[in-house]
Amino acid sequence: MLSFFRINDPFRIIGIALLFMVLSAPYVLMGIPLLSPEMSWMLVGERLSQGHYLYLDIVDDIGPLSAYVYWMVDLAFGRSWLAYKVIAALLILFQITYINRLFIAYRSFDHTSYLPALVMLVLFHFSFDLLTLSPALMGATFIILALGQLFSQTLINEENTESVLLVGIFGGLAACFHFPLVIFLPFLLVAGITVSGFSFSQLILSLVGYFQPFIICCIYFFWIDGLEEFISEFILATRITGSYPHVSYLDLLTLIFLPILFSIIGYFVGTVTTSITVNQQKQKQLMLLFSLFALGSVFIANRRTPFQMVVILPGLTYFISQIFIYLNNKKQLKILFYTFLLSVPVVGYSWTIYKIQSHRTWNYTLDPNITAGAKRIVILGDEISAYQTASLASPYLNYRLSKRVLGDFSDHEKMIQVYLDFLKEKPELIYDQEGVFEELIKHMPALGELYQQQQAGIYELKP
Repeated sequence: MLSFFRINDPFRIIGIALLFMVLSAPYVLMGIPLLSPEMSWMLVGERLSQGHYLYLDIVDDIGPLSAYVYWMVDLAFGRSWLAYKVIAALLILFQITYINRLFIAYRSFDHTSYLPALVMLVLFHFSFDLLTLSPALMGATFIILALGQLFSQTLINEENTESVLLVGIFGGLAACFHFPLVIFLPFLLVAGITVSGFSFSQLILSLVGYFQPFIICCIYFFWIDGLEEFISEFILATRITGSYPHVSYLDLLTLIFLPILFSIIGYFVGTVTTSITVNQQKQKQLMLLFSLFALGSVFIANRRTPFQMVVILPGLTYFISQIFIYLNNKKQLKILFYTFLLSVPVVGYSWTIYKIQSHRTWNYTLDPNITAGAKRIVILGDEISAYQTASLASPYLNYRLSKRVLGDFSDHEKMIQVYLDFLKEKPELIYDQEGVFEELIKHMPALGELYQQQQAGIYELKP
C-alpha cells in the first residue's frame, strides 16, 4: 500500500476516496446518534429558512457564514443527516487534495507523491465528529487556502499583491465561519513578517483583506438593526458563557496523542535524515508556527469537542509525511506505516464505542428515545434531544447565552422583550430544565397565565 501512494499519479486520488469510505464505514455502522451541536446547527438553518434573522431571532454564537450555509442546506434538503455527511465528505476530500497538491507545487519534499493525502485521510478518522459539517471544518477550509497563499511567498521573491491580499481575505472568511479561528490573525502576521518577508505595505494590505469579511458582516447586521447582537453573541460569546464541555481535556488528549507523537517522530526524521533547501526551511518554519497556533484555537472554542481540532490536521500531515518520505530503513518504515494506518483510526473507533455505550451519560449525543409531545417547543437547558421531533418556537436556542437575558430580572426592557418573544410565537411546550421559566412567571404573571404546568419542569400552552 505504501508504494501505491508513493507515485505522483492523479488516479491515486481515486484510491484516497475509496479508502475514505472504508475508514468511515465503522463509524456509520456504529449508529452514532445525532450530535447536540448538529441539532443546534439544523435548528439555525431551519429557523433562518422560516424568515427569522440571525442573532436577533436566534440567540446563538454560531458564525454568520456557517449559519447561512446551514440555511441553504435546510432549503435544499431539510433536516438531513445524510446531506451534512456528504457535504462534509466533499469538503474533506477537497482539503486533502489541496494540501497534497500544495506540497507538490511548492516542492515541500524531495519526492512528490500522494503520501501526504493518505496521511491526512487517516488523521480525519481519529474522531467520528471530524466527519460532520461543522463550522470548524468549513472555516479550516479557508485557513488552508490562506496557508496556500503563504506557501507561494516562500518561492516568489518579488511582491505578489494578489497573494498577499488573499491571505488576509481567506483568514477573515475563516473567522466569520468559526470565531476561534481568529487566532490565526496573529499567525498570519507573524508568519508573513518572519517567514514570508512581508513589507509594511504588504502587511497593511493583508490586514485590509482580513477585516473586509468582518466589515461586510457588520454592515449587514447594522442594516437589519442587529449589530449589537452580532458583537455580543458572535464576537464576545465565548467570554460571556464559556465553552460547552462535551468532552474532557483527557478525551481530547487520548485522541490526539498518537498523531502528535507521529508528528514529533516525523519532525526529527526530516531534520536528521535529509538536508533541505531554503524554501523548504521556510515552509517548515511556517508549518511549525501553524501547528502551534492551531492548537491554541482549541482552547478558545465555544464547544469543547474533538472536531475543533480539524484545523490542526495540515500541520500534523506535513510532519508525519516526512516519516514515510525520508525514512530509508524499510523494516522501520513498514512498522511505522502500518502502526499509523491502523492505530489512529482504531483509537477513534474504540473511544467512540466506549463513549456511546447506553449505560454512560454523555451530553454530546442526543437521546433518540426522547421525543417532544408537540411540534413547536422551547428547551431552556443543555439537553436538547426533544428538538429531534419538534421545531424551535422562540429565539432562545443557545441556553447559556439566553440565560443572561432570561435571568436578568432587574432589566425591565429585557423582561418586556422576553414576554413579547413568548407571546409572539407561543410555544406549545416549554422544557424548563433549570427552573428559569418558573422564575420568569413569578416576575411576569401575565406570561404565567398563558401556561399550565404539565409536570415537573414542563409547561404546556393553555388551550
